[in-house]
Amino acid sequence: MNYIDNIAFVILLTIGVGFFVKNITKLIRNIKLGKEVDRSDNSNARWKNMAMIALGQSKMVKRPVAGILHIIVYLGFIIINIEVIEIIIDGIFGTHRVLSFLGGFYSFLIASFEILAVLVLVSVTVFWIRRMILKIPRFWNKEMKGFPKNDALYILYFEMVLMSLFLIMNAADNHFQELNVGNPISQYIAPLFHNLSFTAVTAIERTAWWLHIAGILVFLNYLYYSKHLHILLAFPNTYYANLNPKGQFTNLESVTSEVKMMMDPTIDPFAAAPEGAEATVPEKFGASDVADLNWVQLMNAYTCTECGRCTSSCPANITGKELSPRAIMMKTRDRLEEVGENINKNGKFIEDGKQLLSDYITPEEIWACTSCNACVEECPVNIDPLSIIMDLRRYLVMEQSAAPQELNSMMTNIENNGAPWQYNQMDRLNWKNE
Repeated sequence: MNYIDNIAFVILLTIGVGFFVKNITKLIRNIKLGKEVDRSDNSNARWKNMAMIALGQSKMVKRPVAGILHIIVYLGFIIINIEVIEIIIDGIFGTHRVLSFLGGFYSFLIASFEILAVLVLVSVTVFWIRRMILKIPRFWNKEMKGFPKNDALYILYFEMVLMSLFLIMNAADNHFQELNVGNPISQYIAPLFHNLSFTAVTAIERTAWWLHIAGILVFLNYLYYSKHLHILLAFPNTYYANLNPKGQFTNLESVTSEVKMMMDPTIDPFAAAPEGAEATVPEKFGASDVADLNWVQLMNAYTCTECGRCTSSCPANITGKELSPRAIMMKTRDRLEEVGENINKNGKFIEDGKQLLSDYITPEEIWACTSCNACVEECPVNIDPLSIIMDLRRYLVMEQSAAPQELNSMMTNIENNGAPWQYNQMDRLNWKNE
């Protein structure tokens, strides 16, 4: 490389990494719009979750075909990109195959990369066939239209191109082929270039090299806009997942405070605030917008892989109800992104007349949920759609009294009779006299 190439590479690298850092900063800010929640307990269990689920892919292999193929792509993508270290060093300093001095270890690394590249190509091809030819139903739900559907295909094509460029780069590298090390795959591609001039082969190798590193930087920055953000967020998401038994719901602190105040005879609920002090506004019960959710729930929305395992296991969805747990997460993320763009534009959030509930997620969807936790159990990265559904329900019930008639009747009976039935307490034992 000459100095112009070095400078061009540094500029490309700086732009790519800089844009990525900018997007990650926005991502962190958006997640922090959520309420605080303490997930610092039981660190041993949390590290174990992260190791087993995010790193070990333990929940992926519950569906063996997709699970094994995903592990191949995951390992291939992570391991092959170790080679980016060498590319960055070569690009900045103008060296070529700078790590080849490692000898046998370098040979082992490149051989592993090439074999994995082929396995990744096979795996993503199978993924494409499953999605576009076999048309597995969970990939074709109504929410998987437009960008969500195309996003999955873009990533598959990206991976196909990146792996192909890696192999072409190795095969067209005369110096690398002459070393005759670490090229179990590229050595069979190299003969395709034997009838070309040295200049032409060098141009092919350099073009593949540049496109490969540019593609990696583009892919890195595409992650923010893609469901494949889970490549980064799966680790914190599994670490901060709820460790409580499934089905155990938390008490609302706002409700607890209200009850304590009602039971304390020394408190005057109608008393005015002391002079000079601001009157406290009661905390909202439940959630109607993304800022009412906690930050882990917002991270869940960004982590969603849109794989559809939750929806394919949801009994409400299976029976034709409107609910799709995957759509709940996608809509939450869409609303969060809209709020984030509002902040970007105005410096702070300016009320836009919209909210998550009703404008994005309808009451019909959340009341269709049976709260069975199938979606939570199935998610390969421990996302919890049910927690969002329950917080939206709480808002409808406790802030708007907008529960279905059957539930309103039951709650009225509990209030009046101390039980969900319409019978007076004095009449409950009348059956004994019959």
